[in-house]
Amino acid sequence: MNDERVDPPVVAEERAMLRAWLDWHRSTLAFRCQGLTEEQLRRQSMPPSTLSLLGLVRHLAEVERTWFRRVIAGEDIPLVWSDRFDFQEAYDATTADMGEAFAYWEAEVTAARVVEGAAESLDVTGYQDKWDEWVSLRWVFMQMIHEYARHNGHADFLREGVDGQTGA
Repeated sequence: MNDERVDPPVVAEERAMLRAWLDWHRSTLAFRCQGLTEEQLRRQSMPPSTLSLLGLVRHLAEVERTWFRRVIAGEDIPLVWSDRFDFQEAYDATTADMGEAFAYWEAEVTAARVVEGAAESLDVTGYQDKWDEWVSLRWVFMQMIHEYARHNGHADFLREGVDGQTGA
């Protein structure tokens, strides 16, 4: 994943703006993880929470997979780290492999871009069976931006707890 963040445009067509903001948040997560060892990425630096940077990467891979592939594309695929469709299981990275986690995350981001690129408009809908509700691609973009923004806030604190690094 590219850890070079490109600022989203301040004026753009809606889809380009949503795509740019989501990519900025994806790159922010990569940036927060940059330069750390596997042990540092696994470190649960804010006890009693078990959350770690590597756990966030795994969780966001599941989120990408769910919203773009399962919901918008309608693929009948399981989660990677849970047989029970429990996103929380991905957070437990105590024995996780850094290479595997980042490979899954990057693959899911790539797949999400393919699904999004193939959609004729932001009005395309997909079925979220857990909620028994239809959602638009526009809504999925907003959900993903929200998800990353929230977890990037967590990543800021986790990174500071690991090695003291702060900043955007």
